[in-house]
Amino acid sequence: MLELQNVSFTVAEESAEKEIVRELSLTIPDGKFVVITGPNGGGKSTLAKLIAGIEKPTAGKILFRGEDITALGITERARKGIAYAFQQPVRFKGIRVLDLIRLAAGKQLTVADACEYLSGVGLCARDYIDREVNASLSGGELKRIEIATVLARGAALSIFDEPEAGIDLWSFQNLIEAFRRMRQTITGGSILIISHQERILSIADEIVVLKDGKIDRQGARDEILPSLIGTSSAVQECRVGQKGGAVC
Repeated sequence: MLELQNVSFTVAEESAEKEIVRELSLTIPDGKFVVITGPNGGGKSTLAKLIAGIEKPTAGKILFRGEDITALGITERARKGIAYAFQQPVRFKGIRVLDLIRLAAGKQLTVADACEYLSGVGLCARDYIDREVNASLSGGELKRIEIATVLARGAALSIFDEPEAGIDLWSFQNLIEAFRRMRQTITGGSILIISHQERILSIADEIVVLKDGKIDRQGARDEILPSLIGTSSAVQECRVGQKGGAVC
């Protein structure tokens, strides 16, 4: 279980300090699929980075499975079981997809085992297993490979910061299916996604609406989602753009 207790995050600006997250308290139980949404500039991505350890809160505590991890960095939190997927996945020239999945799993997986993880995110394993994680891969391919590494790792808490950003419509549809499968297969682990997308919100267990650095609403999907539909500042739906790309 993840618990945030009165967490705040303030940054210094030219003439004053700006509070991005304000005395926020939130609990994410084990085995839940939670989506955090809300208007742009509400503090969503900052909150994800605070949980992952990329940023440190200026006030409050973060507890993970009963342990105070407030002072721990991203590496220490990763060792505790927290995985973080960036908006723009990192490319690794010279590292094969197989190597990356083995690193994530922390053991010498067989090729067949690694292929199962790729198949689980809708990729034809034989076409990707020996490819380098470099610029030859599209944004959608990188996103799904990153999800495959998260599946291989089996983290207690997996965080995805706007996974739909910058990918085409076809890749977005496959991304949704990957999250559906991930949701169905998690056993005790939790998934936390930062997203505006209605289709991602629609497969969540719980939805948290963040506004001005504070929780505006929180509850079960069936309770919160109907009130968000049609609110363009909080929820978007992918549509096909002029060149066939997804506008998310």
